[in-house]
This record gives sequence, C-alpha cells and structure tokens, in this order.
Amino acid sequence: MNRLLSSSLLCLTVLALTTASGLAAPEGETSPPKVEPRVVDPGPPPADAIVLFDGKDLSQWKSDRKGGPVKWDIQDGVAIVNRTGGISTKQEFGDCQLHIEWAAPAEVKGTGQGRGNSGIFLQSRYELQVLDSYNNKTYFDGQAGAIYKQYAPLVNVSRKPGEWQVYDVIYHAPRFDETGNLLKPARFTVLQNGVLVQDNVEVKGPTSSPVPKYKPHPLKQSLALQDHNTPVRYRNIWIREL
Repeated sequence: MNRLLSSSLLCLTVLALTTASGLAAPEGETSPPKVEPRVVDPGPPPADAIVLFDGKDLSQWKSDRKGGPVKWDIQDGVAIVNRTGGISTKQEFGDCQLHIEWAAPAEVKGTGQGRGNSGIFLQSRYELQVLDSYNNKTYFDGQAGAIYKQYAPLVNVSRKPGEWQVYDVIYHAPRFDETGNLLKPARFTVLQNGVLVQDNVEVKGPTSSPVPKYKPHPLKQSLALQDHNTPVRYRNIWIREL
C-alpha cells in the first residue's frame, strides 16, 4: 500500500470514529444535550399529570356563562352535559398531553351533527370534535376525531352509541413573535380508541371561523368542553404540561 493511500485511509477512519463518538457534528448543526430523563410513574394517570376530573366534582372547572359554578350533572363518577352551558378549566395550558374519555347517548336521537355532539377546545379555540359517528353520516371534517372543519380523521374508529370512547392528544400551541406575527401554527396528534386519527396536523387557525386566520393570543389558555344540547358524558380527564 502506498504512503498516500495509507494516509487517506487513516484520515477517513479518524473522521468516522470522531463523528460516531459525538465529538464532531456537521457545520451548522448541534448535538442534542444528553440529559437523564426524569422518572415518572406511568399511572394511570401518570404521576406528573394534573387530574381535571376524577369522577367526584368539577371544582377545577368554571361555567362559560359568566364564569360561575359548573352545573353539569355528576352521576356514578361521570359528568353529563345538561344544557347549562359549556365549561372551561380554571387553570390554563399550552403544549400538553391530554387524556379524555367520552360517550354519546345510548339512545339515538337525531342525525348528523344533531347526534351526540360536543367538542374539546384546546386553548378555548381549536376544536377536536366529539360526535356519535357510528353509522351516522355527516360532513367528513365534522365527525368524531376531526379537527373541526379543517381535518377529517384518518379513519372512523367510533364505537357504538353509549360505549366509551378514548382520546389521547398531543397538542403544541402556536407561537407568535413580539409583533403578533405567526411563527409556528398549532399542531394536533390524536389517537381515538388507541388508533391514530390525526397525525401531527397543522391547524390553520381558530376552528370556529369559516376562513381560519390566526390572531395572536397568550401561550396558555383554558381547556374547554362544549355543551351542544345533547347529554354527552365525560370521565377520566387528565392533562400533562409539555
């Protein structure tokens, strides 16, 4: 082997070992910090979760009607929507992991949006739809698992009326600069009944608007549950700040 070839092989070997050991990184990139993950008992709920409803009371919530006490019924560890208005958490949240269980009425009444309708609003403005979508036709981006009027769920995994449904949500709040310009949009990842239905989708703006457009708002705001005049039930609600 000639001296030039031997020198080239040595240089390539050193470069490979240095990169593999994390001592060098491509120009303009930095290696992620190596931090020991903290230990969290997985629960459920996880040890670091904030339990928003444990079946006993709704003391961590307020009514959307002038912020008064919540008047939803609580029976057998379940909160029931009863036409007294939506509710919002007293504590405010931004980036989060949310677990929530819900059930549409077992007795089927109405069709489309009139059947088992409610909604879960992150930051009080970005809605994950709640609806009885078992053999119930409606517009695609208005069924259970939809980011309302923006993204239909990837699949319909709705259980029968009266059966419990589970949402596990990873939510990242939007970011704005000091002048109110959007830097990063909100994002949702949602599993319904253990199945991926929203895959890191980019929210276009408030879901209640026919033409969504972001307006600057605080990083943390209330989680809200909608009263849409049907007796949807909720239980086991907890949230982790990210």
